[in-house]
Amino acid sequence: MEKQVVPFASRLEFEQQLKLCFSRAELRLRMFDPDFALWGLGTLENDASLRRFLLGHGRIELVAHSNALLERQCPRLLRLLTQFSHRIECRVTDKNLRHLSDSFCIADDRHLVRRFHSEHTRGEAVFDSPPDTELCAERFAAIWAESMPGLHASTTGL
Repeated sequence: MEKQVVPFASRLEFEQQLKLCFSRAELRLRMFDPDFALWGLGTLENDASLRRFLLGHGRIELVAHSNALLERQCPRLLRLLTQFSHRIECRVTDKNLRHLSDSFCIADDRHLVRRFHSEHTRGEAVFDSPPDTELCAERFAAIWAESMPGLHASTTGL
């Protein structure tokens, strides 16, 4: 496939590109955002998309500065975490990384949706371009290495 670059400037456009990225993922989704407030991870549509991805043997790695919003507002994501605890890992950043303010999702090291700043909806989606995902993948690896376990599945649901 040919590389596609799609700029976006609204929440709706961001959500559309994120859904497209989720639908194209086959093996691995890596996501970073300070709190995932604009991601809609608790919606029925994203739950269905992520469930299909996980049933197809996908793996999700998610890092936030705080998981409080996910715990309060995303019961479907928490249910996925319980059902697929072997395929989802949620982490929280250390205090020394709390200044990071971008937001991105990498699918299979070939698709990327990123907002340049987490407080704004402006960003871009890049599909079918491994070279364009490299920098964010390296950033994610560094963030992941300095983060600690966050949300967990347990017998009580979390």
